[in-house]
Amino acid sequence: MDKKSKNMVIVPMDHGVSMGPIKGLVDMPSIVDRVAEGGADAVILHKGMVIPGFRGYGRDIGLIVHLSAGTGLSPDPNNRVLITSVEQAISLSADAVSIHINVGANTEPEMLKILGSTAEICEKWEMPLLAMMYPRGEKVDSEHNVKWVKLAARIGAELGADIIKTNYTGDIDSFREVIEGCPIPVIIAGGPKMGNDREVLEMAWGAMNVGAKGVSIGRNVFQHENPTKMVRALSKIVHEGKTVQEALKELT
Repeated sequence: MDKKSKNMVIVPMDHGVSMGPIKGLVDMPSIVDRVAEGGADAVILHKGMVIPGFRGYGRDIGLIVHLSAGTGLSPDPNNRVLITSVEQAISLSADAVSIHINVGANTEPEMLKILGSTAEICEKWEMPLLAMMYPRGEKVDSEHNVKWVKLAARIGAELGADIIKTNYTGDIDSFREVIEGCPIPVIIAGGPKMGNDREVLEMAWGAMNVGAKGVSIGRNVFQHENPTKMVRALSKIVHEGKTVQEALKELT
């Protein structure tokens, strides 16, 4: 979290378990360095990708260790299981931990138990917990429906998370309902690779203008032709309150 703005630009790089070594995540030390140079506040990594010493050079950047995972080959791709501990994250010098919950999935009860117990352990160690709360399952007509997004965000807060990451609902008016219904900071996910930079920046601007505390954008950053510049553009909106047009100047 930026000390001045109290907002955050996070670049999640936990995709290797679910998607493999996709474009942008082959050379991990290089991409971490590039987003750090752009001013990212933190990256999200699985424990095996916390390369020893990667934070020992260049611009400092926060480390969030992801505690849960699931693969695309699983019989239930929406299921997420705990694959490491808060204590292990502490041993890796993590600044925070994150956990992924799919609200509405067939295994939702097990995932909610994991979230609740993890929140208790985090409280014991005074470790910040970021909960990735997504509506996904048979009853979910759209992962961006405000009805389900605000439910998912509220569940994360109710069960002890410190920060919620969830989907942007597509417009300012509906996303305001998500912010109003969640008493802890909310940041937005970036989702799949978008068609152009303006779409990404407009989403960030819309969320910030109704009270979001930042963004957690992965593929639209690390798969960008210039990840450093894309982070700088997002930072203009998140930390300085600039317009989309002003932020786009960072990409020229």
